[in-house]
Amino acid sequence: MRVFKFGGASVKDAEGIRNLVRVLRTVGHNDTLVVVSAMGKTTNALEAVINAYGEERSELQNRLHEVVNFHLKVANTLFTNKEHPVFNAIRHLAEELNQFLKRNKSPNYNYIYDQIVGYGELLSTTIISHYFNKEGLKNNWVDVRTLIKTDDYYRRANVDWEQTQERISELLKTDQLNITQGFLGSDPNNFTTTLGREGSDYTAAIFAYCLNAESVTIWKDVSGVLNADPRYFDQAELLQQISYEEAIELAFYGASVIHPKTLQPLQRKEIPLYVKSFLHPEEKGTTVSKGQSIVPKIPCYIVKKNQVLISLSSLDFSYMVEENLSDIFRLLHHYKMKVDLIQNSAISFSVCVENIYDNLEPLLQHLKAKFQVVCHPNVNLYTIRHYHPDVVADLEQNNHVLLKQQTHQTVQILTK
Repeated sequence: MRVFKFGGASVKDAEGIRNLVRVLRTVGHNDTLVVVSAMGKTTNALEAVINAYGEERSELQNRLHEVVNFHLKVANTLFTNKEHPVFNAIRHLAEELNQFLKRNKSPNYNYIYDQIVGYGELLSTTIISHYFNKEGLKNNWVDVRTLIKTDDYYRRANVDWEQTQERISELLKTDQLNITQGFLGSDPNNFTTTLGREGSDYTAAIFAYCLNAESVTIWKDVSGVLNADPRYFDQAELLQQISYEEAIELAFYGASVIHPKTLQPLQRKEIPLYVKSFLHPEEKGTTVSKGQSIVPKIPCYIVKKNQVLISLSSLDFSYMVEENLSDIFRLLHHYKMKVDLIQNSAISFSVCVENIYDNLEPLLQHLKAKFQVVCHPNVNLYTIRHYHPDVVADLEQNNHVLLKQQTHQTVQILTK
């Protein structure tokens, strides 16, 4: 099988869904599994539903109606027959979500988040599956939650590979066109879990691994993997080929084209990953596979905005040794901070983190009990792979540098 993944930008509206059909007709769709994200900004809209549910109940139904009406509008554009079953399917999912909002008793925000936000993918794939059938692309709609099993670490669940392999092998019909949701799984109690933001890429890799797939293709609105985000850097260039190792390095540092967890399962079975444009499906794009590290070999720029720099020093000027460091990392783990950079000296320790779970204040209070703490919020982390000295000098000249870390291949610079 081949595994295709289409993100929210590719199916942001009715024309995007029509284009998805054109892509499949161009490149073929036999023995193919299509993994699809929520449409456009639906995840953000569902996060607004979650916020209303927790903080402003008077706005809850309005936020919910916005989500439902958006999908009904897309369906109205795609289906001239207003009695088509797709409309009842959309309303059924909307009622499911509404019933959860009425009946839920759990105060666990992360659990609530996953139960609500997952409806974005369920709605998008339902519409697309019906449209495929209308256009003669007979397909099998699959609820990914019945196949990908995880633990209950809501919002960043860990895959139970043994169960997932067993279910995919037994339940997925591989001799036809299948469509399923990215981003989602289910825990041992069959509650919805999510694999982390942008986790649809990871979903595609999970299926590819379990199916021994021929390849994975991630369809983007760019021509492939670029050496920089064109939103922040001028003259971004296409990378024609990247090795698994190089792609893992780029993903680790935060390259947005490839999800950090996507590459490991593909590398283990040497399944090639293609990153191509859904606007120009005939173009080659980027190949990620075993082989030469990067072609062409040019600097690669990654920027992560809104980071937090925490600088610690011991209150009694004692060394920052194993005991202190183990306490720090235990707290970072406890408060679910994603660590992007660390640096330490004899009596100081600095760490750059992402405050994904909004736990910064309790973390700082806990750290202040043992350390002198200085916090710099809203900093930017620049990472440059295969850098040249003039590239680094230019970045330093145009920014206020808080911290710099440099190795043979990579330089990281924190700026305010």
